Amino acid sequence: MIRKANENDLEMIFELVKVFATSFQPEKSCFIHSFHLILQDELASLLVAEHNNQVIGYSLGFIHDAFYANGKVAWLEEIMVRDDFRRKGVGAKLMSFFEAESKNKGCKLIALATRRASDFYNAIGYEESATYFKKLL
Repeated sequence: MIRKANENDLEMIFELVKVFATSFQPEKSCFIHSFHLILQDELASLLVAEHNNQVIGYSLGFIHDAFYANGKVAWLEEIMVRDDFRRKGVGAKLMSFFEAESKNKGCKLIALATRRASDFYNAIGYEESATYFKKLL
């Protein structure tokens, strides 16, 4: 089942975030602070995949206006599925829910950056569009 995250999901999402993060070591106090802000942000989408009352995956995305798209776009920041539930359609369901939510909010497109999951995104209809650059501050 895919649903919006709530306060009760904090610990289970944090466990997944610790596995997801590669550039940073997640700090619990920072995570808690961001988690509460994200839950209150109308332009944020924090979704969870749940199985037997356990969070087995999550996605985090944001909606913002962009000049190039003549309106709103959605950016998928993070998506993570527990290892034992991968390749079972959980990630695709999270993406489908995020896509529907973004479309309902008037978004023209969804964009994301990945270097580990291009096969997954190609399989669900995404195409490569640009190179991603970053600079740690």
